[in-house]
Amino acid sequence: MNKYESVIIINDNLTQEQKENTIKKVEKFINENGQLEKTDIFGSKKLAYEVKKQKTGYYCIFYFVTNPETITELERIYRITDEIIKFIVVKQDD
Repeated sequence: MNKYESVIIINDNLTQEQKENTIKKVEKFINENGQLEKTDIFGSKKLAYEVKKQKTGYYCIFYFVTNPETITELERIYRITDEIIKFIVVKQDD
C-alpha cells in the first residue's frame, strides 16, 4: 500500500450540493479500495488558465493509502465524471 495525494477541480457553476455529492463519490471509492486519511476543501479559486471554458474551479485535495492498481480506476472515474474538470494523482514519498 502506498500513500497518495489527489487534487481535483470541480466545475464551479454547480450547486453546493452537486459539489458535495461529487466529493462524497470520490471519498466512497477511495474508502472501498483503501483508506482515506484526510480531505481538504479549498473552495472556489481562480484558475491559472481557462479549463473547459471555466475561469474558476472548486478545489479539493484527498490524502489516502491504497494499492497502485486502484489509481488506474480512480483516474478513469475522474475522466468520466463530468463535474470534474481537472485532476492529478501524486504518489507521496515515505
